Amino acid sequence: MKKTVNILFLILAFMVSGCDNTPRELTELMPDKPYLFYSDGCPHCHEAQEFLNKKYPGLKIVKVSVDNQAGMRLMSQCTRKFKLGRQTGIPLFCLGDKYIVGWSRRYEQKFHNYIKPFL
Repeated sequence: MKKTVNILFLILAFMVSGCDNTPRELTELMPDKPYLFYSDGCPHCHEAQEFLNKKYPGLKIVKVSVDNQAGMRLMSQCTRKFKLGRQTGIPLFCLGDKYIVGWSRRYEQKFHNYIKPFL
């Protein structure tokens, strides 16, 4: 009986871990993908997304909500990568070896320059 329970437990554990269809770019920060970390309640995040929709409608950017634990974990990877510590916030763009924290019109040119390798 105990052996059967152990086998069933192993099968169940394998099924649960094998069923995770989360794309890799949502669990691990990929250097070849641009990221936008945002929150639904953040007005600056909405401004940044409006800018993206207007100026870069076809841009394949990984949008990650920090309103959940998985999004916060991924944002923490970006924060550690750039050693931002307490100088982080949202929106946060992780663009290869560059980043932008916050959003206003004055960041638009910086974004244009940083996004070029991803176009």
